[in-house]
Amino acid sequence: MRVKFSYVLAAGLAAGIGFWMYSGTMVIGGVGDSEHATPPPALRASQATEDVFRVQVQRLVAQDRRAVLEVRGRTEAEAKVAVRSETTDDVIERPAREGARVTAGEILCVLDAGTRKARVLEAKAGLAQAELDHAAATQLNSKGFTAQTRVAAVQAQLDAASARLQEAELELERTIIRAPIGGVLESPMAEIGAQLESGGICATVVNSDPMIAIGQVSELSIGAISLGMPAKVNLVTGETLDGKVRYISPSANPDTRTFRIEVELPNPDGKARDGVTAVTMLPLPAERAHKISPAILTLNDAGQVGIRAVDDKNMTVFHPIRVLGGEQDGMWIGGLPEEVVAITVGQEYVTDGERVDPVFETAEASQ
Repeated sequence: MRVKFSYVLAAGLAAGIGFWMYSGTMVIGGVGDSEHATPPPALRASQATEDVFRVQVQRLVAQDRRAVLEVRGRTEAEAKVAVRSETTDDVIERPAREGARVTAGEILCVLDAGTRKARVLEAKAGLAQAELDHAAATQLNSKGFTAQTRVAAVQAQLDAASARLQEAELELERTIIRAPIGGVLESPMAEIGAQLESGGICATVVNSDPMIAIGQVSELSIGAISLGMPAKVNLVTGETLDGKVRYISPSANPDTRTFRIEVELPNPDGKARDGVTAVTMLPLPAERAHKISPAILTLNDAGQVGIRAVDDKNMTVFHPIRVLGGEQDGMWIGGLPEEVVAITVGQEYVTDGERVDPVFETAEASQ
C-alpha cells in the first residue's frame, strides 16, 4: 500500500507544532523578552536626539526701514475758470489767443456795445437835470418858498437818476470780458462774429501754478499722512516735482473707503500739465522691520501667514507677521521680535512646539 506525500507532509507539520508547544516558549502580546525590554532614560534620550528632524535656520535682526507710500492719481490745475458773458451781443474783438498767458484783468473778448453808450449819455443827462432840480428845491426850501416834502421828492428823483446811470455804465462795461485770474487760455475760445448769449463762454483760463497732484489713500494708510508732509511726484511725461501735502479729506469715499489727498507743486515754468497721470511718493516715519525671502513664509493651523522659528530650547514656534512692502531682493515684514532664529528650510515638515535640530546657513556653508 503506497502512502501519499500529502499525508507525510501533514504528519511532519503536526510533529513540528507539537515539539514547539512542548518546549514551552511563548510570546505574549505587548510584552517583550529581555532583549526587547525598555531601554534606560539616558539611552532613550540619545535615541530621541538621533530621530530629531534637522532644519536649516537663519538669524534675523530687525533694521530701520523708511518706507515710501505710493499714491497713484493725476494732476489738477490750481484753478480752471470758464469766463462767461453777463450780457448778450456779438463778439467784435478778441485780443487774446488760445495758449497765451494772460494776467488778471486782461481783456479776452469785446462785444458790440450797440445802444449802450447812448443809454449812458441819456442817464448822465437825466442825472444832471435831477441835480439842478435838487439844488433849486433846496435853495427855495431854505428861504421858505417850498415845502420840505418837495425837497424829499426831488432827492428821490436824484437818487433814481444816479442809479440809472450806474446801471447803464455797468451794462456797457459788460461788453468787455476780462480774465478774472492769471493763467493760460484753453482752446476753444469764442470766435469773432459769434453771438454770445448771457452765460455763454468767452474763454477758459487755466492757472497751473501751483499744480496739484491728487490721489486716493486707503483707510489703512491715511493715519501715516499729515499736512505739510514732503512729497515727490513723478509724472508720466517724465518730470519730477517736489511738493508738500496741503489737504487731507476728513471723510472717506463711501464706495471705495479711500481718502482724497492733495499735494501742492510749485510750477512757475508750466512744465507740469493738467490731467497728467502722477505717482506721489510720501516718505513715512522709520520703523523696525525684518527683510526676508518670501520663500520662508508658511501657514499655521489657523490659516495665519507667518514664519516658523526656533527658540532657545530648539523648540519650534510660529510668529504671525504683517507684510509692509516688497523689493526686488526680498520683502519687509513686521510683527517679529527684535531678533529671531527663523527656519528657512524644512518649516513645512515640522509643527509648532516640536523639538528640532537647527543648522545655521553659515555653518552648513562652511562644511
